[in-house]
Amino acid sequence: MTTSGAPAPPRFKRSSPRKKQQLRSRRLPFDYAAGEAEAAGASASARSLLPASPAVPAQLPIGRPLPREFFEVDALDLAPRLLGKLLRRDEVVVCITEVEAYRPNDSACHGRFGITARTAPVFGPGGHAYVYLCYGLHMMLNVVADKEGVGAAVLIRSCAPVSGLETIQQRRRQQTEKPVLLTGPGKVGQALGLSTDWSNHPLYTPGGLEVLDGPEPESILVGPRVGIEYALPEHVAAPWRFAVAGTPWISAPRNTLRPR
Repeated sequence: MTTSGAPAPPRFKRSSPRKKQQLRSRRLPFDYAAGEAEAAGASASARSLLPASPAVPAQLPIGRPLPREFFEVDALDLAPRLLGKLLRRDEVVVCITEVEAYRPNDSACHGRFGITARTAPVFGPGGHAYVYLCYGLHMMLNVVADKEGVGAAVLIRSCAPVSGLETIQQRRRQQTEKPVLLTGPGKVGQALGLSTDWSNHPLYTPGGLEVLDGPEPESILVGPRVGIEYALPEHVAAPWRFAVAGTPWISAPRNTLRPR
C-alpha cells in the first residue's frame, strides 16, 4: 500500500537521548505514509508500516476489543479483515500485517485431523486463540474463525511493533527495530510471550491477550500460503495468504504476493 503525494508532516523538536529511550519503552511511534513522512523518534523501519491517504497521526490509536461476532465468519473472510488490527498483551501492542486462512476440508488445516487434544481449540468458538508448538521451537498464534465446531482459523504470520518495543526486543533477544523482529509467525508468538496455555483464550475480552480495532489497510496483497507442500495441489496453490501492501513488515517469500 505505498502511497505518493502524502502531505508533509509537521516538524518536531528533537528529543534528548534519554527522552527518546523513555518514549521507545512506552510506544514505538510511526506513521502510515510508507516512509514519506518523518515522525518524532521513528526508525526507518517503523516509518513504513501501513500506508494510507491522507496522512494520519504519528502514533497509532489503540482501539477497543473487537466483538465476538467479528470473528464468527469464514476464515477466508476473517483473514483480510484482521490486517491492520492490533494484538495486545500487557504493555506490548503489535499491528497485524500478514495472515493466512485455514478452512474446513482444507488439507493444510490442523482441523483435517479431527478433534484431538492438540487441535480441539481449532473447533472452538470464533474469536478464541489457538496456539500450537511448531517443530518443538515456535509458538504459532492463530485466531479461531467461524462458529464453534467448524474447525477453521487464521494464522498470524507477521506484525509491526506499536508499543512495548523494549519488551519485544528482550523476548526476541534482538536489539533491532528492523522487520526481522516480527516477520514470521514464530517471532510473533515469541514477542507476545505466548505458550500453548493461551489456547482457548477469548481474544474479544479485556485483559490478557486481545485483538483490538485498528485502521483498515488501503490495499492488500494475496498469494499462496507458506510451507504447506504436504497439502493437496489445489490447497497449495490457493491464494489464502494476505498481507498489507507497501510495508516491509512481511515475511518471506514476498515475490509470490500480488495485488488483490
